[in-house]
Amino acid sequence: MSSRISIPHVLAVTRRNATMYKRTWMLSILPNFFEPLFYLWSIGLGVGAYVSKMRGLSYVEFLVPGLICVSAMNGSSFEATYNVFVRMTYEKSYAGMLTTPVEPDDILVGETLWALIRACIYGGIFLLVAMGLGLATPMQALRVLPVIPLAGLLFAGLGLAFTMSIGSIDLFSYYFTLFLTPLFLFSDVFFPIEERLHGAWLYVAEALPLLHPVRIARFAFHGAHDTGASWSVLAWDVGYTVAGSIGLLLWSSRAVRKRLLS
Repeated sequence: MSSRISIPHVLAVTRRNATMYKRTWMLSILPNFFEPLFYLWSIGLGVGAYVSKMRGLSYVEFLVPGLICVSAMNGSSFEATYNVFVRMTYEKSYAGMLTTPVEPDDILVGETLWALIRACIYGGIFLLVAMGLGLATPMQALRVLPVIPLAGLLFAGLGLAFTMSIGSIDLFSYYFTLFLTPLFLFSDVFFPIEERLHGAWLYVAEALPLLHPVRIARFAFHGAHDTGASWSVLAWDVGYTVAGSIGLLLWSSRAVRKRLLS
C-alpha cells in the first residue's frame, strides 16, 4: 500500500459515504441487522429449548458471541461489495474523486474505514440488544467490543479483494450464497465444529475466516474455562485475523490502482 496516503483525503471519502448513508440508513440496516437477530430468537429460543447445555453454557449464551461477529460481517461485507461496486462502476464516484488530489489508496482506506464503521454499527446494536435481553453483562460487552472492528476489518478486506476482481454485479450472488452462507453455518456459530467435524474437515474449517473472530468473541465472553479454548488458540485466531486483513488489503491496494487507473 502506498506510503502517500493522505488522512484528510481518507476522511473525506468516509465522510462522503456517511453523508449518503444518512439518507438511506433505515432501509439498509433493517435486513442485515435483523437476520442474526431472527436466528437468535428462532434457533436460540426454539432449538435452545431442546438443548440443555453447549460447552457448559445455555444454547442462547453459546450463540450470542458468534452472532455478534455475524452482524459485523454482514455490515462490513455489504459495504465492501455491492456499495463499493456501485460507486465504482455505475455512479463513477471514484472517477470524479480521482480528478482531485485524492489517490486510489486514499479511496481504498476510506472505504475500509467506512466498512469498519458499518460493522461497528451492526455489531454494536446487536450487542446492545443482547444486553437488553440479559444475554450479555456490561463486562462481557466491554471485553467483546474490540472483536467487532477486528471482524469488520477482515471482511472488509475480503469484500474489497473480491469486488476489485469482478466485472459484473451478478457475481456477488456467488460471493454471498457460496461463500458467506457456508461461513455462517460452519464457523462455530451454531455448534462446536471440533465435536462434529473430523480429520481433514477440521483443517478446512480452520481456513474459514469467520471461525477466528467467533472464537475470539466467545473467549472474550466466557473465558478459557467455559469455551475449552487455550491462549495458544486465541493467539492463532488473532494472528490469522490480523495477518489476513493486512494481506487482503495489500492485495486490494494493487488491484484498486490497476482498476481505477486503467
